[in-house]
Amino acid sequence: MSTPEIYLALIFFVVAILYSSVGHAGASGYLAAMALLGFAPEQMRPTALALNILVGSIGLLRFYRAGLIDIKKVLPFVLASAPCAFVAAKFPIAKQHYSLLLGLFLVFAALAIFKTALALSRKEDEYALQPVSWPLAAVIGAVIGVMSGLTGTGGAIFLTPVLLIAHWAHTREASGISVTFVFINSVTALAGLRLGGATFPDALPYWLVAVAAGAIIGTQLGIKLLPARDLRYALGIVLLIAAGKLLFT
Repeated sequence: MSTPEIYLALIFFVVAILYSSVGHAGASGYLAAMALLGFAPEQMRPTALALNILVGSIGLLRFYRAGLIDIKKVLPFVLASAPCAFVAAKFPIAKQHYSLLLGLFLVFAALAIFKTALALSRKEDEYALQPVSWPLAAVIGAVIGVMSGLTGTGGAIFLTPVLLIAHWAHTREASGISVTFVFINSVTALAGLRLGGATFPDALPYWLVAVAAGAIIGTQLGIKLLPARDLRYALGIVLLIAAGKLLFT
């Protein structure tokens, strides 16, 4: 591997730990790292989705075994998001447009992380959960699915704040729902990209090993402990730095 690829393996390992601890697979973090190191956009989306699928599968298995996945809450989001992610992923995006779209996405992702970090300061038993509205969940799922396909992300960065703000799930359950959502969205989006001729970099196998190790550590933290507020703030800052690079350089 080249020096940048080795750096990415280390960064991906850390990103996988941080993101998987809160039920995310890390796509926005992988994209931010690749953007900072100047990787080509045409390889960024398929790479992020491939890493997402592996981390998501590990999280899905471990959160399911911990009883933190409610399929009834996942379904309305996924049924709408999966086909939208598949279709959106097949659309090619010019480099300058992709940089703008990804930069804006990373800004939103950072703000969403800050929002959920603030929510962690509240006690979860302070509010009662509300039933998930299927029509509203379907609309939200469709929008997130389109964004997932276009940007090469799984969408948990959007879904988790929605679940918490709408009082549809507590923190740990929101993590379980989100990781299921991410896994399914990433599979359909990558399928769409592959049909469009997307290819992977040669270093992908090494990166997969790095994120798998990170996911094992991160999911253990997420299942046993509440997600760390300070870690979310740190992630938000990293995403804003990457967004600035994309939007202003």
